[in-house]
Amino acid sequence: MSFKIETPRVCMGIIYLMADEVVYVVENLVMSPDEVCGFLIGDICGTPYNPYHEWRVAFPPVPKPPIPQPEPPMEGMPTLKVLHLSDTHFDPEYRAGSNADCGEPLCCRASSGPVKSLDKRAGLWGDYRKCDTPLRTIESMLDNIAYLHPNIDYIIWTGDLPPHDIWNQTRESNLNVMRATVQQLMDYFPYTPIFPALGNHEAAPVNSFPPPYILGDYSVSWLYDELDRQWRRWLPQDTSPSIRKGAFYSVLVRPGFRIISLNMNYCNNKNWWLLINSTDPAEELQWFIYELQGAEDRGEKVHVLGHIPPGHHDCLKIWSHNYYKIINRFESTITAQFFGHTHFDEFELFYDEYDRHRVTNIAYIGPSVTSYYKLNPGYRIYTIEGEYTGSQKLVLDHETWVMNLDEANRDGVPRWYQLYSAKRAYNMRNLLPEEWNSLVYKMALEDDLFEKYLRFYWKNSVVREPCDPECKKRMLCDLKSGRSNDRKHTCAKIKKQIENREWKDWKNWIFSGLTITSLATWWFWG
Repeated sequence: MSFKIETPRVCMGIIYLMADEVVYVVENLVMSPDEVCGFLIGDICGTPYNPYHEWRVAFPPVPKPPIPQPEPPMEGMPTLKVLHLSDTHFDPEYRAGSNADCGEPLCCRASSGPVKSLDKRAGLWGDYRKCDTPLRTIESMLDNIAYLHPNIDYIIWTGDLPPHDIWNQTRESNLNVMRATVQQLMDYFPYTPIFPALGNHEAAPVNSFPPPYILGDYSVSWLYDELDRQWRRWLPQDTSPSIRKGAFYSVLVRPGFRIISLNMNYCNNKNWWLLINSTDPAEELQWFIYELQGAEDRGEKVHVLGHIPPGHHDCLKIWSHNYYKIINRFESTITAQFFGHTHFDEFELFYDEYDRHRVTNIAYIGPSVTSYYKLNPGYRIYTIEGEYTGSQKLVLDHETWVMNLDEANRDGVPRWYQLYSAKRAYNMRNLLPEEWNSLVYKMALEDDLFEKYLRFYWKNSVVREPCDPECKKRMLCDLKSGRSNDRKHTCAKIKKQIENREWKDWKNWIFSGLTITSLATWWFWG
């Protein structure tokens, strides 16, 4: 409050919500300040060794099967159409015309203070500033999807339902948003299977996901029990024990095809409960291995869902590195991964741990429904291999659909349109991980291609931020970083390629300048 970082009501609200749990965690800590910094923030603090937070998952004594040569999927075979929704951040209190520039983490509400000028008013369909999604925009999107994509086979839904008023939330208010969002999906897709994953904003306080051994007032069972009740609309009863324990589950979608949904909040470095003990909370990763080994034994293909991407800096290094090992071990079984959280339209690549140049897997990061922050609302449609002998359930293509928020607020009518198809826009032969890897290196050399990616990354927003050479390095590095807090290794090759290209550009410029100077000298002196 003294430094005016946040308003007094935001600061006091956060203290009121979080103080008791934070004090409880701090009282039970056995970490030094350096260790806490390295744990929460990552490489910037260094990586001090702490035996309480160094752990390895155990793999069964089954050798990794031979790796088949990646083959493009067969043409003309049956396909599945899959809708990916993420980060809806539905705000029941959104009010058009309210103050959209209130100086707090969330505006566009009646409580956001007086509107000081006409350009500060919240738009009818949402706002590019720090505002979340009004009900009319969610209903418009769902209505558009139901009309334009009537043959959706199933929906993946990767979390973050409540708005960003994290200083003002209660358990009941977050549960109400969850129930309302579930009902919205039921209204528009009453007969479509939905496979959800839990976001970090569903908890109250935000990011607070204590492991199962924390009981009493601090227990998270208030959320997981309700998740089980709501998700049971789409999931079989045998998923209930793992959902109530840790909000993760495994379900056989069709013969030979399984979806595993993970609770990525157990890798969230903003989840202070992990400071006490981060060793595979809820034994989730060990369970994950058990499920994957069973799938491998049965010849099933698996898609993985989650909220926080495993390579994102919000994911704890030790958790992410264990996850990376699992993806490597079961690369023939896991044929796609889907996450959200960043709000941008992007992806992450995974590489062989022993041959860093061989790409093994890809995680697709779906665009957010919310416009928070400086974005257009969006959703993703995947085309996936369908049912036939030898189907790998590979992603064949994906389309991102968006609403031009500036146009909708100006004209009063939203227009949802296809922004791009990955295969067409990037001229890709297929969507195998190796093809995505090649795209990253092409973007390092071709400015026009990178600019196209940048436009899609921001969902064609008219207020997107510029990207200088350092920004470009960072963004391309993100695409190669399926493992968090390890950029020194994951980004070495792409960084070197960009720097070599920059050096060649400088040499060409200098040579060109010298040549022009020499010609001018020759002409002048004759």
